[in-house]
Amino acid sequence: MRNSQDFAPPGPDTATAARRRPVRHRAAAALTAAVTFALVLTGCGGGGDAAPKSASGSGSGSGSAKSSADADQVEPLAGTPAPELPVTVESADGRKVTIDSADRIVPLTGSLSEIVFTLGLGRQVVARDITATFEQAEELPVVTRAHDVSAESVLSLKPTIVLADTTTGPSEAIDQIRDAGIPLLVVEPAGGLDDVGRRIDTVAEALGVPSAGTELKKRTERRIADVRKSVPDHADGEKPRVAFLYLRGSASVYLLGGAESGAGSLLEAAGAVDAGKESGLDKDFTAITSEALAKAAPDAILLMTKGLASVGGMDGLVKIPGIAETPAGMDRRVVTVDDGVLLNYGPRTDRVLAEIIGQLYAKGGTGR
Repeated sequence: MRNSQDFAPPGPDTATAARRRPVRHRAAAALTAAVTFALVLTGCGGGGDAAPKSASGSGSGSGSAKSSADADQVEPLAGTPAPELPVTVESADGRKVTIDSADRIVPLTGSLSEIVFTLGLGRQVVARDITATFEQAEELPVVTRAHDVSAESVLSLKPTIVLADTTTGPSEAIDQIRDAGIPLLVVEPAGGLDDVGRRIDTVAEALGVPSAGTELKKRTERRIADVRKSVPDHADGEKPRVAFLYLRGSASVYLLGGAESGAGSLLEAAGAVDAGKESGLDKDFTAITSEALAKAAPDAILLMTKGLASVGGMDGLVKIPGIAETPAGMDRRVVTVDDGVLLNYGPRTDRVLAEIIGQLYAKGGTGR
């Protein structure tokens, strides 16, 4: 599992592509393949167009947890950098890609869109993935759902550069774009905080603005470091145990995150223990069972806002077998972050981390 905003139905080539990817990417393919049919039925891919800013019934103790208002905006660098092109860069799929122009950019995932806009090149973006939910991108035409790229829609916009990641598909669509002579760069997905700077550098180099990339990477890493300093000391010396759940109630998708879910890095930076990983779940996700939840024994539960809303808020969450018996369920302790930003590991990661810390250590909450 990587980025929340890229958590959308895969194409039919998912299983084949997974066998070709490095191990750390197979987890994401396995999970998306498992929920494909359900998500198609409900239209509830992560970070869809109508992702709510908060979910009814969420909160710490008796309060409600709301994502910050600025979570739906990116903060571009001052000024618009002038791309110095052409450049030839190494694609994550082993190809060398030469980019001659950044005049018409099509990022095929929400996380890549976020990086491009924050670099100051938003005016050159001509389309978006459905998971690019931030305000500056909302008027752009949607040409893909990350794992269901419409090559015809992409090509109709005459892009000069297309950005994808290793889970973008189907492969036939990617091949069709390349066969049309469009430079297409594949970027390694992010799995944790250590990947933030790498992805910014990769995109900035490909667009001919490496200096802007360096500036943005430094700004992002500095802000993350500053937020990490806000983690309070644990009065009892015990770190809070937090379980990451992926829920799509209308599709009967109830999953407990493990070591490869993508949330562990954020939870650890927030001074918490990834309860799923700690309980021995070494894969990305497993179906929620009472036994698995009892073993994880979370003090709090991390959720995407649409996930919590999909089960009817807090009242619906505790009806899922096993939830009510956990410390988190008994205390009604949840932490919610917008679907379109939770696992991006991009320029807004400091905001995500601040959201988690703020809700997790709210007055009367876990860890105090």
